Amino acid sequence: MRLLAIGINHSTANVELREQLAFAPDVMHTALPSLLAWLSAANAESGLECTAEAVIVSTCNRTELIVSTEHKSEAVIAWLGQFKALPVEQFSEHVYIYENQEALRHLIRVAGGLDSMILGEPQIFGQMKSSYAVSRQLNAIGVELEPAFQRVFAVAKKVRSDTAIGENPVSVAFAAVTLAQRIFADLSSVAVLLVGAGDTIELVAQHLMNSGAKNVVVANRTLDRAQTLATRLNAKAIMLSEVPEALSDFDIVISSTASQLPVLGKGAVEAALKLRKRRPIFMVDIAVPRDIEPQVADLPDVYLYTVDDLRDIIDHNVRLRVAEADKATEIIDAGVDEFMLWHHSRGATDLVVSYRNTIEALRDEELERALQLLQAGKSSEEVLTSLARALTQKIMHQPTVEMRNAAGRKNTALLESAKKLFGLENMLSQPDDPKSDSKA
Repeated sequence: MRLLAIGINHSTANVELREQLAFAPDVMHTALPSLLAWLSAANAESGLECTAEAVIVSTCNRTELIVSTEHKSEAVIAWLGQFKALPVEQFSEHVYIYENQEALRHLIRVAGGLDSMILGEPQIFGQMKSSYAVSRQLNAIGVELEPAFQRVFAVAKKVRSDTAIGENPVSVAFAAVTLAQRIFADLSSVAVLLVGAGDTIELVAQHLMNSGAKNVVVANRTLDRAQTLATRLNAKAIMLSEVPEALSDFDIVISSTASQLPVLGKGAVEAALKLRKRRPIFMVDIAVPRDIEPQVADLPDVYLYTVDDLRDIIDHNVRLRVAEADKATEIIDAGVDEFMLWHHSRGATDLVVSYRNTIEALRDEELERALQLLQAGKSSEEVLTSLARALTQKIMHQPTVEMRNAAGRKNTALLESAKKLFGLENMLSQPDDPKSDSKA
């Protein structure tokens, strides 16, 4: 069987094409059976009896079809075009294709976050596990993809545990929250104000919640937008106009709006500090143009960071992650090599079983003969000697014939293999006994 990983991602296709080729979760129950039926029909046309297997991974940054099949990638790509009602020529140049060993390596890199837009991001691992679970539920995974995905997950976990690939924040939202954690050891005990209700603030809020923050308020120019986000986060919502009056209640302020003018001035922050009686405020201004007047940084007991300050942190952490990616690559290479060795060894299973059955049949035959001789009154010593001689001769017969024939045909490759197979390398390479020369 051929293992294929076929897809597009943020590096090969723009968002418009990624949207067209994406699979919503509720479509998977239709898409997977359709793909398997397509490949089964192709198998029937080619006179093949093998069973195809498939997993579909679809996120905002990638769509990948992971397939075990006897067919080449063209059959899978043709199905994708047919299912999406999109001519293949409109997306084929954006598709990447990995096969067998390289497909496995690619899947581990994806699961480990090494192929993500943000190097080392952890979400893709869970997304791949969910896709795998859906395929198992639909019986789309069998003896080929099951061990492959188990190896993918095991090596990706090892990458996470043995390297620091995901420990250093490389997104503005994550960097802002990490910075807050350095100042406040326990985010569950502080009050947080999020100014704005866009994607960046939502991502900040998710990181805050994951870090234990419980007292979170969302402020926005329109209350409905703030309330929508606050409801999803189990937070509170206020109007942007209420911020100056409420500012003294907050230990952390993170702002990201689309305003062309500052939404927080020095005067409002100064008044809040007086009410807080010198308790500090940690402020992060992610917006461009800035939401918080630069002069706020001059106030005592205010720790103000801008997006440029976070960029320095992010750039440094990206360099750290790249260094860890080199370590991760070594782990992945070792994991792939181990899997391929195991996978190739499966091809010898039938041969090994057949050989063992043949030898065991010889044993049983000679043992039965020996028992009959004992019952006939032969001595045990005579019977055991006969058993050992007969069994040895029968086991050695076929290999001996083949080695002699190989020597006659000058088939040195087979003779070298026989040396290794029967453990004769060391015995045949030993120097002659000098005493035997003196006697000659």
